[in-house]
This record gives sequence, C-alpha cells and structure tokens, in this order.
Amino acid sequence: MDFEPTYTPEQEEFRQDVREWLAENVSPDIAHPPDSINITEEQYQLRRGLGRKLGEKGWLWATAPEEYGGGGLSLDHAVVIEEEVDSYGLTIPPYYDSGGRLGGASIMVWGTDEQKQTFLPPIFRGQVRTWQLLTEPEAGSDLANAKMSADRDGDEYVINGQKIYVGSSLGCDYMWTITCTDNEAPRHQNLGWFMIPADLPGITIQPMELLISGGESGAGSGVKNTVFFDNVRVPAFNLIGGENEGWKVATTHLELEHGTGGRIGRNWLVDHLFEYCRENQRNGQPLTKDPDVRDKLIDIYVEAEIARLFNLRNYWMRHSKAEITYEGPQASYWRKMSGLRMSQSILDILGPSALTFDPQWGAAEGHMEAHQRSAIVAIHPGGTADIQKLIMARRIGIGREVREKAGALA
Repeated sequence: MDFEPTYTPEQEEFRQDVREWLAENVSPDIAHPPDSINITEEQYQLRRGLGRKLGEKGWLWATAPEEYGGGGLSLDHAVVIEEEVDSYGLTIPPYYDSGGRLGGASIMVWGTDEQKQTFLPPIFRGQVRTWQLLTEPEAGSDLANAKMSADRDGDEYVINGQKIYVGSSLGCDYMWTITCTDNEAPRHQNLGWFMIPADLPGITIQPMELLISGGESGAGSGVKNTVFFDNVRVPAFNLIGGENEGWKVATTHLELEHGTGGRIGRNWLVDHLFEYCRENQRNGQPLTKDPDVRDKLIDIYVEAEIARLFNLRNYWMRHSKAEITYEGPQASYWRKMSGLRMSQSILDILGPSALTFDPQWGAAEGHMEAHQRSAIVAIHPGGTADIQKLIMARRIGIGREVREKAGALA
C-alpha cells in the first residue's frame, strides 16, 4: 500500500523553483554533526543566515500571513518547502527556535494586533531566535505549578525566579516564558505568558553541563541551561493574552509542542544506519546480508515511517484547520517510544560500536552513539510519555463525562 501523498503540477513546478534556490543558497559547510552540541559557531551563523534568506523569500514560515512577515502561501507550497529543505538534512527553521513554531503561533492566536505587528515579523523573517522557558524546580509536567513570579509595577512587571532545562547553546534574542502573576488566585487562573528580550538586566544564563543531551533536532539544542531572573523589569506590553490568562495561551503552546505542530521529513538516522550496514562486514559479508540484521532494519524502517506519516498527517490537519483531538499526543507518544525501540534494535545490530563516537570503533561517524543517548532523553521533553497517554485518554473521553478539547490553533 502506498501512503505517500500525490502532488499537483503546480506543486512540482514550485518544487523546481525551491530546489534551484536552495542549491544556490545552502552552503556546503552547513552540515549537521551527529551530536547537536558539537555544532560550531560558524555553522550556527550559516544556519541563521539561511534562515534570514528564507524569511526574506517568505519561505521560513510559509503559511504565516504576509502582514506579519510570513509567506502567505498555501499548505501545498509549505509542504514542498519543508520536503526540499529536509533533503539537505535541515529543518524549518534550520536552527533551534521555539519562537516561530510555538511562541509565534501562540501570539497569532492570543496576541493583540499591536503585539502581532511588534513580535511576529522579526520571528517569521528569521531575524530573532527564541527560547522557550517552561520547566522549573517545582513545575515540570505539572506546568500550571509555575512559581516564577511576575509582579505588576506600573507599566512593567518585575520577574523573579528561575527556569531549568532550557535549550540551547549559542544564545537567543527572546525568551518565551510562563510565570505566576497572582499568588492568591486558583490554579490555571494565576498565570501569565511573556515575550522577554534576552538582553534585559537581571537575566543570567548558566549551562547545565552535566545534563547535555545531544542528538536533538536543531543546531545546538542539546545544551541545556538554567536561566535566573533577578528583578527583571519587563514592559506590560509583552504580556500575551492578558493578566492571569496564561493558561489559555498554554493550551495553544502545548498543543503544538505535544505533537500537533508536526515536522515533515525523513529520519536521517535510518539512512545513516542502512548505509553503514551496507558498507561494513561481519563474517566476511555485508551486515545487510545477515537475516537477523535485515529483520531488525525492517523494524527500524517501519518505526521511522510511521512517525513520519503521523507528523505529515498532523502538519496537514493543523494547516488545513481540520478538527484535531488526540492526534498530537498520539504522534508524540509514538515518536518517544519508537525511539527507544529503535535504539534497542540498533544496539542489537551493532553491539558496543553503537555506544561510542570513537573514530575507529564508533558506528556511522557517531550518529548511532548520539541516538543512543537522545532516545532516552527524548521521552521527557515536551510532556513525558505518560503525559501523552493521559492527554489522549482525555481527548477520546476515557474517565470523563466531557472530552477535553485540543488547544486553539487559529
């Protein structure tokens, strides 16, 4: 059965334009290392430069309205752009940036017209990069327990507290974060979302050097940080959604983070693994000739293809404004658990060489070792595997009289 989408003549014509443009604008030095923490400053700047060029073309956030710096293009065009960028082993954007995928999308739903005009064009044109700051020492999966305070003082809020597990390396321009705006109000009615300039006085970024995860998508996203706020004064204008209305903004942000955002593209780890198994021998013949290895390679391919198709479906549903229920957490849960299953199969095939990036003994230039670590780490960010199961249950009505609705996306 063929699950691949079909393309219109218009899409294929547009695809040729995109291919020609990428061939002229993607530097050969932009290659992605196996472990995202090893990306150099030069590679990062090349990616940021490519992001700005894509933004100028309207291809960075192709479906976002032109008036806010997007491309104003159709879903058909956006799919082609994502696929062609993916052919270079890159994503949209070609660097870690929660601003466009999460913060920007949330501002589109909950921001005022003036806030949209102020914050969105720099994001959608690739001029700024944004970190998301969610987790705290007392607020992980239970995000509504956020304690970082934001106290109103005239036309400003004074923010104090800390956020942990914040990606990535190489800095950011804005911080998209949830705070507690009223210590006395009930849960879910006491929160606020802010877009905070990263260069404000009182912000300190401290790398969490013992918790480098590596292997994640996006340049430098494997590095995690603690971010401290010490009497940071933020304009009240930067509060999105209104005072004590942060949880409604969270429903949009988390809906996208939990899998509804959908990334189009292949799992390039599979290609690296297949290539390694074709080119390396065991008992005098290529690994791909071993029946047990072949069986496990098929399992790995199927796992990756199901994840890709889930993402493709969610990408289409989001941008075509189809009704969404359980699909986001379903895709997220599959990605998390299939990553673990794939890592075990890779270990079964390659043995100890999957556990080292040593040039002599490691497999596939370190890609397998990076995946062994990242597969374990990946079951936690963006809502744990158990959280995804809980959301799915609520969305299909298990244990509740009223089904939970998906977060607003438009």
